[in-house]
Amino acid sequence: MSLAVLKSRALAGMQAPQVTVEVHLANGLPSFTIVGLPETEVKESKDRVRAALQNARFDFPAQRITVNLAPADLPKESGRFDLPIALGILAASGQIPGEALAHYEFAGELSLSGELRPIRGALAMTFAICQGHQAGQPPRAFILPRANADEAALVAEAAIYPADSLLQVCAHFAGMGDDSKLARHTPASVAARPAYPDFAEVKGQLQAKRALEVAAAGNHSVIMVGPPGTGKSMLAARFPGILPTMTDQEALESAAVQSLTSGFSIEKWKARPYRSPHHTASGVALVGGGGSPRPGEISLAHRGVLFLDELPEFDRKVLEVLREPLESGHITISRAARQADFPARFQLIAAMNPCPCGYFGHSNGKCRCTPDGIARYQDKISGPLLDRIDLQIQVGALPHADLLKQADGEASTAILARVEAAFERQQQRQGKANNLLSTGEIDLHCRPDAAAEQLLRNAMSKLNWSARAYHRVLKVARTIADLAGATQISSAHVAEAIQYRRALREH
Repeated sequence: MSLAVLKSRALAGMQAPQVTVEVHLANGLPSFTIVGLPETEVKESKDRVRAALQNARFDFPAQRITVNLAPADLPKESGRFDLPIALGILAASGQIPGEALAHYEFAGELSLSGELRPIRGALAMTFAICQGHQAGQPPRAFILPRANADEAALVAEAAIYPADSLLQVCAHFAGMGDDSKLARHTPASVAARPAYPDFAEVKGQLQAKRALEVAAAGNHSVIMVGPPGTGKSMLAARFPGILPTMTDQEALESAAVQSLTSGFSIEKWKARPYRSPHHTASGVALVGGGGSPRPGEISLAHRGVLFLDELPEFDRKVLEVLREPLESGHITISRAARQADFPARFQLIAAMNPCPCGYFGHSNGKCRCTPDGIARYQDKISGPLLDRIDLQIQVGALPHADLLKQADGEASTAILARVEAAFERQQQRQGKANNLLSTGEIDLHCRPDAAAEQLLRNAMSKLNWSARAYHRVLKVARTIADLAGATQISSAHVAEAIQYRRALREH
């Protein structure tokens, strides 16, 4: 047969649309042409495929070879089409039987020796294979590099057949005995809960720890303000360890995003992502982008933590791009020819110094910054962005004598137990974290008693809060009540929530 048809997958954001790989051999001067909007990596597959076939001792047809990647208007990138193109050439030239190819989908980059190298987006492609099959029919099996097998097998209903080389795949279809058949992959076992740094290592800073506990219980964002060396980065690094255990669905969502950048391994299963980009990061690095849009830091932190240290040192335009995803939980990247949606349900943990020199309010009295200089420094964080950060806390410096007297802090496991109990109350009451409540749901689930309502109104009037700030304080108060096991929001809960919004612009 001079025509072979195989199935593979492209990547378009989080989606993996099906690609039909058609290989046709015709008489004429020898040539090798790939059509169907291939990008540079796909065009270069001609040389990889030719060398791989020759080194695997197959005959490379001295004919006119045309490879069509359909649909023609969908951009094709990366080396994942090497394997289906090579198999298509072998099937079209009669060197392997082509009848069984229709029951499989293929993806894999070939080395010049014919070995299979890992690819990006294996998990997203596996999802698409299982979701895209016709009703009542099992999905196609998926043949891909062995390095991607554990990742792809996270989709329970998928039939994954990993291979190390082109020769192994060809032997599977050549029918040379059961020993030559590829074995269906068995998912690797993973730990019940990943290991995180422990809060017991942090001495003192009880107020900051309490605020982070509230943030973990209700999915709230936090900004920590304090001099250098007070433990802000240390606290942030331990924050993922007190977040509620990820559900299977959340873990799959996070793994799918990580897979798009080849950043996922099975050891990270159910580990909350922790991303800490440098303050020189651009807006594209933070939200994602590129000619073929890829996820940025906010999406790679999906279902985890995005830590921005030295917050005022970030470019103001870069910080402003956080405003929409903080509210919506997703980001849409639009380009002239394509659009991509990525999830971005992250918890923002930010840290900053109180002034340019960093020592405003420190007991050593070293700060010589003027009030105007302090105000300009803090004003680098815009009001609309600050309004979206639920907890704004001071992290003060401990005197050396007091620091040496401090006992070890409370262990993360003890804090986690309280957080998960409070989170479970939220799930039973409203089916979501308090931070995700809509305006109507706030009125329903976050109703304070009369004294608490009056206290909140007085604070709103005195501190000139927006309606958004009012609702966010209510949601934080609801979380504090959940941690206390209270059904009604009292004035004590509201008073604590109010104190968490006064770290900045009060000097």
